[in-house]
Amino acid sequence: MNKKDSVAVVPKYRFPEFALDASIDYVAGGFLFNPITNRNHHADLPILAITQEYGAIPRDEIDYKVSVTEKSLKAYKIVEKGDFIISLRSFQGGIEYSMYDGICSPAYIILRKKTNIIDQYYKYYFKSHRFIQDLNKDLEGIRDGKMISYSQFSSILLPKPDEEEQQKIADCLSSIDDLISAEEKKLLLLNDYKKGWMQKLFPAEGKRVPEWRFPEFKDDGEWKEKPIIDICDIVNNIRKPITSSNRRKGKFPYYGASGIIDYIDDYLFDERLLLVGEDGAKWGAFDNTAFIVEGKYWVNNHAHVLRPTKINDKLLESYLIKLDIQPFITGSAPPKLTLGKLKEIIVPFPLNKTEQKKIADFLSGIDELISSQKDKIEGLNQHKKALMQGLFPTVEEVWK
Repeated sequence: MNKKDSVAVVPKYRFPEFALDASIDYVAGGFLFNPITNRNHHADLPILAITQEYGAIPRDEIDYKVSVTEKSLKAYKIVEKGDFIISLRSFQGGIEYSMYDGICSPAYIILRKKTNIIDQYYKYYFKSHRFIQDLNKDLEGIRDGKMISYSQFSSILLPKPDEEEQQKIADCLSSIDDLISAEEKKLLLLNDYKKGWMQKLFPAEGKRVPEWRFPEFKDDGEWKEKPIIDICDIVNNIRKPITSSNRRKGKFPYYGASGIIDYIDDYLFDERLLLVGEDGAKWGAFDNTAFIVEGKYWVNNHAHVLRPTKINDKLLESYLIKLDIQPFITGSAPPKLTLGKLKEIIVPFPLNKTEQKKIADFLSGIDELISSQKDKIEGLNQHKKALMQGLFPTVEEVWK
């Protein structure tokens, strides 16, 4: 593909007020952005972490723990609000945007606009699937750990609609982000609501009666405590790992320590069971260490497989999620919840099966609200993705 300094194209989606306008110009990245290597900074500027999830963000806001010597700080580059940073994984997640003034590692390339453009427009464009896809096609051979050079970036064609249209697109996508953010806050509140009830519905440490009990069970006496081995059949002998190279694609879920990791053409189980991460999982309180699976599926050797016999499976799942299992973890390479340690976990539960089900159903109702909220957020993200696909033409269209 021969490069040109600029070409023009019309995107799939366009706001009505711009429908009759001329096609959108595409210009080389070097016409829009300059590389910045200013190291003349003061120590009071925050050190920025360059991430795909948050963009450029002060390290202390995301608990990013990487030690930096005073000597190495002198080589760090100044980042201004509105700058873009070419990261080591640009070919995977685009180019990062900074909403902060700060400094970053000299390993990164900082881009600053050299003409009148709306930086928020390019913030979205650089994270669009189409840009990342085009980036991979355009710079074939770039691999993990290798950064795109400014020379390479400067020759990439970028859209340059009129500023008014840039602002309109940026405002549209920003409004969707605001909506997604609001729905994510609702999700956090639902999760906190569930955690609060789980704390009340199970006895506190050293207690045999929960803080809150359904009225019809208030006189049922103390809960019992038993080790997991006494209330479950553990069927680890059935599980079996399959290396990725030996898996054949199919419709059956292939579970690991934290959930589905693949879909394959065969299954080992055809019943409702409870999985608990053995290694490669998180075991802190509310880390979703345990999860119920049902239907036809396969389980590898990174998850313990439990068949609850004397306790409601949802009640047991909820307790194991609430419990901090870290004290039962052994080893460090990798850390592991061994079968022996799993058997030692003591579980409190009411003997009355009706009470067990009442608690389980109550928590399941909250889980349904959480699942519905997650679906709503996913729908908004998909809507945003579709809009970005239509608002930003692909380079292939540019060269048709």
